[in-house]
Amino acid sequence: MRFLFTCGGTAGHINPALGVAQRLMQLHPDSQVLFVGAAGRMEESLVPREGFPLETVEITNISRSLSLDGLRHNLNTVKNVLTATSAAKKIIEEFEPDVAIGTGGYVCYPVLRAAHAKGIPTLIHESNAEPGLTTKMLSRTADKILVGLEESRSLYPKPERVEVTGTPVRAGFGAANKLQARAALGLDGGKSLVVSVWGSLGSQFMNDTMADLIEIAAATEPFSLIHSAGRGGYAAFAKKLAGRGLTDLLSRGFDVREYIYDMAPVCSAADIVVCRAGASTLAELAALGKPAVLIPSPNVTNNHQEKNARVFEKAGAAIVIPETAVTASSLLGKIDSLLSKPERLESMGRQMKKMGALDATGNIAETAMKLASRKNHKNGSNA
Repeated sequence: MRFLFTCGGTAGHINPALGVAQRLMQLHPDSQVLFVGAAGRMEESLVPREGFPLETVEITNISRSLSLDGLRHNLNTVKNVLTATSAAKKIIEEFEPDVAIGTGGYVCYPVLRAAHAKGIPTLIHESNAEPGLTTKMLSRTADKILVGLEESRSLYPKPERVEVTGTPVRAGFGAANKLQARAALGLDGGKSLVVSVWGSLGSQFMNDTMADLIEIAAATEPFSLIHSAGRGGYAAFAKKLAGRGLTDLLSRGFDVREYIYDMAPVCSAADIVVCRAGASTLAELAALGKPAVLIPSPNVTNNHQEKNARVFEKAGAAIVIPETAVTASSLLGKIDSLLSKPERLESMGRQMKKMGALDATGNIAETAMKLASRKNHKNGSNA
């Protein structure tokens, strides 16, 4: 079988696709997988890193600004959609996929649109509680619409066509072991571990907050910390710390990274994860049963991260703090308070685990295989 995946822009769109692709290759080692992403985006590094081939097309987002610049940007986006659709058709003609699977990002629209026009079965998965613009547009023609949360079903015009599968996670999250992960990371057995991660590109506001938090915490070293500053913020973050004389932090239990590639063992080793509320991140935390302090990004379409976060807060799996209410001292106080209440952390962990689908990755892989088999059966019948 030949599986074509399209996703892009952020790790939250890319990682679910990688998880499903890995599962499909486990089930059918003789299959072929091809990813199609957006040129210049992080899929160009994440996808090849996992051993999958990647083709790219030129695509841009939609500006919601009513300014002249916003209008020009959107006119350029329309042009890019047309050229990207044409490029995607050529890729599809050469690869001849049995099914096309989209997991988010603007690149999904031209690729799945091209696949549908070529008679290829299409599947779109939406991880967020509220569907994005791309998913809404593709839901009109997609053969299958899959969502991560039950609460999402009613937001589609034809709920009966929507299947709740959960959100897939990459290989490693289901089998992670806390004690083994801590040992592998060389952590002091007596210290709690806090993991701080703010998206693949990072967040300037949260990096500034975490720099202040590290400066305060460095005086007493109350816990170990692994902080991901993001590709867009690491250099500035390191410079800020150095300017405050905060050097040799690793020996004091503070590990600052550009990006956490080994996310499964790192989060498995954690006692608390402090992070955004992207759907993919939440799915990974649920797979691990990991308590979280969620600070949703205010800079996303339709405020979808806060909507995601509130679902988990309502279940008792996480604490939600709006970014406008966050300071270094208040966040440190919240972390210290939770670490001093192991029974509460255990309860949050149990509730977080309940939020995860039993096998979202397998659910989506099975749906993809059924669609691929349908196409092969149809072609065989017409032969």
